[in-house]
Amino acid sequence: MTISSSFGLLVSALLAFVFVASAANFNRDIEVTWGDGRGKILDNGQLLTLSLDKSSGSGFQSKNEYLFGKIDINIKLVPGNSAGTVTTYYLRSQGSTWDEIDFEFLGNLTGDPYTVHTNVYCGGKGDREQQFHLWFDPTKDFHTYSLLWNPRRIIFSIDGTPIREFKNLESIGVPFPKSQPMRVYSTLWNADDWATRGGLIKTDWSKAPFTASYRNYKADDACVWSSGKSSCSSSSAWLSQELDTAGQQRLKWVQKNYMIYNYCADTKRFPQGLPKECTAS
Repeated sequence: MTISSSFGLLVSALLAFVFVASAANFNRDIEVTWGDGRGKILDNGQLLTLSLDKSSGSGFQSKNEYLFGKIDINIKLVPGNSAGTVTTYYLRSQGSTWDEIDFEFLGNLTGDPYTVHTNVYCGGKGDREQQFHLWFDPTKDFHTYSLLWNPRRIIFSIDGTPIREFKNLESIGVPFPKSQPMRVYSTLWNADDWATRGGLIKTDWSKAPFTASYRNYKADDACVWSSGKSSCSSSSAWLSQELDTAGQQRLKWVQKNYMIYNYCADTKRFPQGLPKECTAS
């Protein structure tokens, strides 16, 4: 073997080591917090599953807290008759005046679409719901669900396609989450009193256990909160990221074709006038 080929093999091995060392690993980044064994980390930390049966659901949280970040995770939702179940993926701070950024996936009867429920809480107050159907079956394979949270906006995306943007409009009196560090959480639980058709469809426990699967958790670009301060690189592009023209067009496409509820269009709910962010240009 020549020196050059030996050097090439060494570089390849080092690169492979760096890739493995930096790859997502649930054992390193996540802790299962409840469910009495129904939440499991498998495949040497590469796969995580949450399950729900009649006795209990399950959940996990990130080991780190973050103040701003870009968080990605691949999820394969509960297949088949998932009516009554809710799978969540969200950021949340602590305390009675918490901030929160929500993805919730509301199950349905076999063949009927999931509802993707989104919300933003500031100081313990939400009421900013937007809901969507999807343009694919989220139970057949893993899909990437992303939360981009920077000082200027929050962007919810699926497989790189934005479905919602919540801008920082503090200048007109709209609260925006920017001072409370948040952890990443995910849960699978029973909510058949409201989740599917307003609670008309109940969970079919003969189909239990229900299982959601996760992989490729990525928070490398998030600002880790520790000892009262946030640590991140000011050069991170996502800190000032906004939707480009193509992103804005995709957002409009999703909201035109797949949005099924928008609080900003619900005048009956807000008889005294829509929230300020709904009428901002």
